[in-house]
Amino acid sequence: MASASAAKKEASDPLVVLEQFLPYRLNVLASLTSNALAQIYAERFGLSIPAWRVIVTLGQYEHRAARDIAPDGVMHKSTVSRAVSSLEERGLIVRRPNLEDRREELLALTDKGRAIYEAVAPEALAVEERLMSVLTREEQHTLVGIIDKLTAQARSLAPNTEEENGA
Repeated sequence: MASASAAKKEASDPLVVLEQFLPYRLNVLASLTSNALAQIYAERFGLSIPAWRVIVTLGQYEHRAARDIAPDGVMHKSTVSRAVSSLEERGLIVRRPNLEDRREELLALTDKGRAIYEAVAPEALAVEERLMSVLTREEQHTLVGIIDKLTAQARSLAPNTEEENGA
């Protein structure tokens, strides 16, 4: 009888335990981290996650075409377009002609947009530092390498997928 009971229990065991499933766990981590960051730039500056990603990208690269922001921020083109329109209406970014390709415009931060970037960036880095503080320096280095490998592998598994997750 004990073996029949054990067989029945095995048959009813879940195939996937969500809380142990790596993609789910990574998504939870990304969501929690993103929510912590969103509190900073949403409450203080009224920025959405996509808008913050556009500002950070322009702060990092000085100017970019909108089509180049989508892959950098892992966002859909329509999400980038809405964020760009909102930021432009608020006077945080400007469009300039691309002298190398007249079919597109380059986006750049205005002085007001740069001030927001410079105000929020140190706070975002502080959140990152607090998150990573539970790891040793060696673990931090290892984690960065692991994330790079997993990101490359995930891109190869779904090369044409555009997602909208995280900060």
